[in-house]
Amino acid sequence: MFLKCIRAELRKLDHSFIYPACVIIPIIPAVMGTFNYLNNTEILKSQWYSLWTQFTLFYSTFFYAPLIALYCSYIWRLEHRNNNWNVFMTAPAPVTCLYFGKLAIILFISLITQVWVGILYLIAGKSIGLSGFCPAEIIFWLFRGTLAAAAIGALQLLLSMLIKSFSVPIAVALIGGVAGMLIYNAGYGIYWPYSFILMGMNSNKSSDSLSDGGLILILMTVLFFLLFYLIGVRILKMKDIQT
Repeated sequence: MFLKCIRAELRKLDHSFIYPACVIIPIIPAVMGTFNYLNNTEILKSQWYSLWTQFTLFYSTFFYAPLIALYCSYIWRLEHRNNNWNVFMTAPAPVTCLYFGKLAIILFISLITQVWVGILYLIAGKSIGLSGFCPAEIIFWLFRGTLAAAAIGALQLLLSMLIKSFSVPIAVALIGGVAGMLIYNAGYGIYWPYSFILMGMNSNKSSDSLSDGGLILILMTVLFFLLFYLIGVRILKMKDIQT
């Protein structure tokens, strides 16, 4: 049943702007980060690692969380329009499966986005003449950032279910991401889900800041993921069809 719900959600994305968005939008922070690196090479001496600090400075703070929010808003936008909510609520599947189907799609698209960001990072590095290939740690940080995004995806999916506006949840994610940077730098990022992306991606740092705390990040990500997922399912079970 879970797989059927996931396939149904995938079909809804056919001919949508989601896939172009996950390709085009990350190019913006990639260009910004590369340009910033080229203008500060006198102080950024670690080549691939320094380029990573500039990539993540923009991407993890201002673009990643809003991108996830955009995916969530679109996923729920289809149900909020016309009588699609009634069709969704009367589907022959448990609420847990229906909701998880949407969440699985968000995580899938987020994974595609992260893979593309990694490709952009490699292209940028080679295009500006960095020698060799990117360090193996970068791949691990990208993967870790994808896992951390699970908590944001669960939270944003909940917000987009409750808020019919397409743009308001995206604005919340942008504010949350900026606040996440400040909270992360203050040392309290582990308590703020929007900071998980920066922590997982090792944002704006050339050495791993989670060498001793990676397990805590995973545990907190799972905790927030389950919390927001269960709240979403509970609220959905209490809702009724719209007359």
